[in-house]
Amino acid sequence: MVVQVADAIEAQADQARLTADQRRSADRCANYLYTYAEFKHYDRNLSSGWPIASGVIEGGCRHLIADRLDVTRSRWGQDGAEAVLKLRAVNANGHLEAYWRYHVAREHKRLYLTHEQRRYALTA
Repeated sequence: MVVQVADAIEAQADQARLTADQRRSADRCANYLYTYAEFKHYDRNLSSGWPIASGVIEGGCRHLIADRLDVTRSRWGQDGAEAVLKLRAVNANGHLEAYWRYHVAREHKRLYLTHEQRRYALTA
């Protein structure tokens, strides 16, 4: 299917009176499709209900990333930005309460030794 689209782009570019820039853009698009045809299964993706439009992806990125990290005068390190984005993704998926219960339980286990752990001898 993707190869047929690339063929159609080239055929229309051959028939149209395009400027050099327009023809270059059409050729680049067709070449991209030819190069990655084995990875492009739009028919299967659409039938599975997966989004293939870049607008859907860009909207998700803007919602999760730009709305929080792209704030004037803010500076983020990789670790801090990643932590915030993970929490935003968990929240956006509706799992924040369950995650927070899990997080609090793990922190409690990490910070407060159980009765059995007190019997462990330090070996280092």
